[in-house]
Amino acid sequence: MKTLSIQQKEGYLLVQLDRGKANALNQLMIDEFRQLIKDATTDSSIGGIVLTGKPHFFSGGVDLLEIYEYSSEATRHFWGSFIQLSAEMVAFPKPLVSAVTGHSPAGGCILACTSDYRVMAKGERYKIGLNEMAVGIAPRQSILKLYESIIGKRAAYQFLLEGYLLSGEEALKVGLVDELADLEMVTAKAEAKMQHYLKLPQQAFMQTKKALKGPLAIDMMQSFETDLDLLHQQLMSDESRAIMGNVVAYLKSKKS
Repeated sequence: MKTLSIQQKEGYLLVQLDRGKANALNQLMIDEFRQLIKDATTDSSIGGIVLTGKPHFFSGGVDLLEIYEYSSEATRHFWGSFIQLSAEMVAFPKPLVSAVTGHSPAGGCILACTSDYRVMAKGERYKIGLNEMAVGIAPRQSILKLYESIIGKRAAYQFLLEGYLLSGEEALKVGLVDELADLEMVTAKAEAKMQHYLKLPQQAFMQTKKALKGPLAIDMMQSFETDLDLLHQQLMSDESRAIMGNVVAYLKSKKS
């Protein structure tokens, strides 16, 4: 795969997001992720997945520089694929653990939220949360339901309206992450949690996980077409395009 680096460990996969410095999400990465989840679900030699990033970045979220240039049709396809990926990761029957190795805003946070356990790097410099509001994107029902299933409706409501990003310490306090560790130990801690999960009776684990998270995965896709239509309309609006255009211009100026 071109955007994911995969290592076969004893009973599980260690999957590193591997696309540039910030692991920004584009259509290829979404497609490869969906194929990975599909393959790992049916492969009996894979007991689970540990998802990790690079030092200082888990994922910086959607690659606005690329997505902004997509056609209207390609934009709709990208966001539809991302919503489907999120639901498929929630429904993944085997253990899924995220090693949040630094910044994880927006789409990066969504990936982490689909996991059964999240270990995040310590330090005020690293932020996690859904800040789509700041770039003119309004998350739809599927993502709202995922976020509030972890941190509760009131906190999700407040953080989403403000586009608020949390430090690791704040994220731990509200349950957005489960554990903090020094940066160099984050992936090792996540792998230790996976090894613990794999010692449990696997059929019982999968049935329990399905009972706990299955309804959420179904709920996330219940209004898929309607939500996608609304999101697409909003993303193509003059307001949203203007805001994203300004962000893209700023990002390009930083690169040059």
